[in-house]
Amino acid sequence: MSIVAPGAAPSKVLAEKAPHHGFPWRGLLPVAVTLALALMPAPGGLPQHAWYFFAIFAGVIVGLMVEPLPGGAIGVIGVTLVAVLAPYVLFSPAELAKPGFKVTGEALKWALSGFSNSTVWLIFGAFMFALGYEKTGLGRRIALVLVKAMGRRTLTLGYAVTIADTLLAPFTPSNTARSGGTIYPVIRNLPGLYDSKPNDPSARRIGSYLMLVAIAATCVTSSMFLTGLAPNLLALEMVKKTAGVEITWAQWFLSIAPVGVLLLVAIPLVAYWVYPPEVKRGEEVPKWAAEELARMGGITSRELMLAGLVVVALALWIFGGKVIDATTVALVVISLMLVLGVVTWDDMTSNKAAWNTLAWFATLVALAGGLSKVGFVKWFADGVAAGMAGYSPFMAMIALVLVFYFTHYLFASITAHVTALLPVMLAVGTTIPGMDMAQFAQLLCLTLGIMGMLTPYATGPSPVYYGSGYLPTKDYWLMGAIFGVLFIAAFLVLGVPWMAIIR
Repeated sequence: MSIVAPGAAPSKVLAEKAPHHGFPWRGLLPVAVTLALALMPAPGGLPQHAWYFFAIFAGVIVGLMVEPLPGGAIGVIGVTLVAVLAPYVLFSPAELAKPGFKVTGEALKWALSGFSNSTVWLIFGAFMFALGYEKTGLGRRIALVLVKAMGRRTLTLGYAVTIADTLLAPFTPSNTARSGGTIYPVIRNLPGLYDSKPNDPSARRIGSYLMLVAIAATCVTSSMFLTGLAPNLLALEMVKKTAGVEITWAQWFLSIAPVGVLLLVAIPLVAYWVYPPEVKRGEEVPKWAAEELARMGGITSRELMLAGLVVVALALWIFGGKVIDATTVALVVISLMLVLGVVTWDDMTSNKAAWNTLAWFATLVALAGGLSKVGFVKWFADGVAAGMAGYSPFMAMIALVLVFYFTHYLFASITAHVTALLPVMLAVGTTIPGMDMAQFAQLLCLTLGIMGMLTPYATGPSPVYYGSGYLPTKDYWLMGAIFGVLFIAAFLVLGVPWMAIIR
């Protein structure tokens, strides 16, 4: 997990997590976990081939956590290993004994199934929207305009940071690109205007406050919008496959909008109270922002065209669900971006983050679906459900949501968390009589963004702000716990009744 130094170039902030050369244990650990589990006898009631599949799956999850290779490479290796060993890990003896059953063909069909998944391509399309923000400079312009207008007071500057992230979130599924790559490069220049230095007592003058608001805001916006965080879309597909529940873009937003808006309004103010800046107001920030905007020049036709396209996409995602599929909307907008020259084909083909995510999520969809196919998820869910006997469906739902949320302390990736735990939690829910699966599935999914607040490694931009030098380790863990508890409390106390009202 790379730590970005204050003043680092935006390209450094946006860089994908690279292989950790010099740390061979990172590559050996996933292999060791896989072999150790595979050598153990299958637990009672679980077929041996299902246990072997789980061993490979566990190795993939560990690989995603320690990152000896990029996530896409790990996913491809995992899927390939299962396909090669399919007679022993993917198919039951009964399937193998069926007349005319071709192992190689069925294994390859399973391995490539994720690449035909519409949700995976929606994720890819949303990454291309984010590319448009970057290439045209529209994202940076939005942030600078807000900073110029609201930067005279530190509190309103916090709101400017929050609003900027909110405006970018619906079309930027990488919160690392959105917050770490667009917001951070702007606000990292502000503390120095007030002699607020990283790794120094002067950090609390203004820098610490700004960094805390920025990471807290992006966690909330990541939960508010289906396309505000890539794992949201991965979770959506797992919910559809595991629980048979479908959630549209509009349903997602409507379910969390009141809580999300309340939290976004509260974040700058709560941070102002619990982690107060020493500098309350000044003229330096708006002056700097005005100078930066002057350097950018007037708004370009490419920026205006992109703004129009994202408004069209947002309108169709909200209101056009019965007429046109969300993924088709994304593909149409991408085509128009190319035709109108907002971005070029070379820009798209060189967008490594998008292609890496495509391979990563396509393989994870297949692997997570494989857990259900071999029967592991049902077996595990039955065991957990037995321990929840006596709980009412509502109390069981709340307890499972809290477990799902706080176990993120154990994960350095929301994607890994979703892949490992979401299918299991959903399967547990299906075993509890009277459980409202549609509400339960939504509650689990809507926590994915806000759980990114908990630790310095919880989500993509976390190490960016942690490494800024303005949030010392002790402060980050404390503020993460305070805001993390605030987020989940507001979500359950207000969000659960709201969801019951709108259904």
